[in-house]
Parts: sequence; C-alpha cells; structure tokens
Amino acid sequence: MTQQLSELETLRPRRRRARVTSLTIGLTLVLIVVAMALFAPLLAPFDPNAQVIAQRLQSPSAVHWFGTDGFGRDLLSRVIYGARPTLLLVSLILLLTIPVGLLVGITAGYVGGWTERVLMRITDIFLSLPNLVIALALVAMLGPGLMNGALALALTSWPPFARQARAETLALRRSDYLAAARMQGITGLRLMFGHILPLCLPTAVVRAALSLGGIILSAAGLGFLGMGVQPPTAEWGSMVAEGSKVIFDQWWVAAAPGGAILFASLAFNLTGDGLRDRLDTRHAK
Repeated sequence: MTQQLSELETLRPRRRRARVTSLTIGLTLVLIVVAMALFAPLLAPFDPNAQVIAQRLQSPSAVHWFGTDGFGRDLLSRVIYGARPTLLLVSLILLLTIPVGLLVGITAGYVGGWTERVLMRITDIFLSLPNLVIALALVAMLGPGLMNGALALALTSWPPFARQARAETLALRRSDYLAAARMQGITGLRLMFGHILPLCLPTAVVRAALSLGGIILSAAGLGFLGMGVQPPTAEWGSMVAEGSKVIFDQWWVAAAPGGAILFASLAFNLTGDGLRDRLDTRHAK
C-alpha cells in the first residue's frame, strides 16, 4: 500500500506552475519604483541637478538615454531621483489617512447613536470636497512644500477609509465572534482595536493600494502647478510642467516624467487589484 502511494506521489507534479497574476506583476513594478528611490545614487548616471547649458534640450542618445531638459540636466537621472519625493509624499499621506479613517469609522460603527451621526456627517462633508481644489487652497495658505502637500491631500483622502470601516464594524457588531469576546469580558477600546481593527485592516490595505494611483496623480498635479516640491529638486509633476513649454519641439522633456507617473500609477493599481482578488473572497478566482 505504501509503495503504491509513493508511486502516485512521484506521478504528481511536484511543483504547481506559477501563475502570472496582476498581483505579481504589480508587486514587481512597485519593487522597481522602490529600488529606483532607494538606489538612486547608484542608478543615476549623472548628477540630477548638474546644469550643462551647452547640452540643453538634447534628444535621447547613447549618453543621455532620455535626453536633457532646458538646463542641460540629464532626464534619466532626474526621473530616477524623482521617485524619492513621490514615494515619500505617498507614504506620508497613507500614514495620515489610514489611522484617521479607521479610527473614525470603527468608533462610529461600534458606538452608534449621536456619535455615529456626528462623525458620519463630518465624513460626508469632507467626502463632498473636491480633492485637488481643496489641496490647492490649503497649499496656497500654508505654502508649497512636501509636508504641506501631504497634509493637504490627506485632508480629503481619509473619508473613504472611514465609511468602509464603519460598514464593516456594523456588520461585525452583532456577530458571534464579538459576542464570544464580550462573554470573556472584553469590551470598549480593547474590543474595538484588539478584535474589530484586525478584521478591518485587509480591506483598508486593498483600498489604500487602489487609491495610490490617484494619490500619485494628485501629487503630480500639485507639482505641475508649482505647489509641491520646489526646484531644483527632481519631481515628476514639476518636470512635466517644464516640458510642457517645449512639448511640440522637444517632446521627450515631458514624456520622460509623464511615463514615470504612468508607470508608478499602473504599478500600484495592479497591486491593489491583485490584493483585492487575494484578500476579498467575493473577488477570488
């Protein structure tokens, strides 16, 4: 009997063929963007801020793969270094929005009553505000900069997390899982953040990954309008703004950072879609 079982095991494929999914593709692209930001000094062939006026607006070549801008700076080097402020801005926004959104949503769903009504009306007010317009207004008051841009974008980015956390908390509030926890004497904050929060985190992570593409576009929009990271720091949005002045004659000046924005947005969108399929059983294939 044991010999027959061993023969059957040898006939089975020892390793399942790896499937290429949107999650694997997205994570690969995200790792490329993160590697660009971390190892920019090693990957960039030139100093991103070094100006060589004699080489201004050169087309892509073997020396300058993406060409040069109006100040003779190497565009490939600036695109690589531009990943740093973009990822830093995205990280700051997520660190501000996810905790606030989960705190408001879980509190509203668990406590209920007038607390829920007040918190949800505040959430609806912020949800109705146009993201980029409010961000521009706040940056205009606070002044341009990386931290001010992150605060401005985070102000209107947390409501979706709050509404989703509230809906999940309402579904869990009368579940047998929480009833068993209450029977053990677990109530209040310990129940909210020790039992409800871990169940809300997977969907929050999926929503965060899906919203990163839009956040990158909003951050690039701030840079395009001169409200984000200030020159001479390499930032994709401001680089597109510089290239838009000569886009009909020297198209590569705007195409290089624009392609980087597209690449990063696609990477996070694919990652979010793959995480949704992996963590949400309703979309599992």
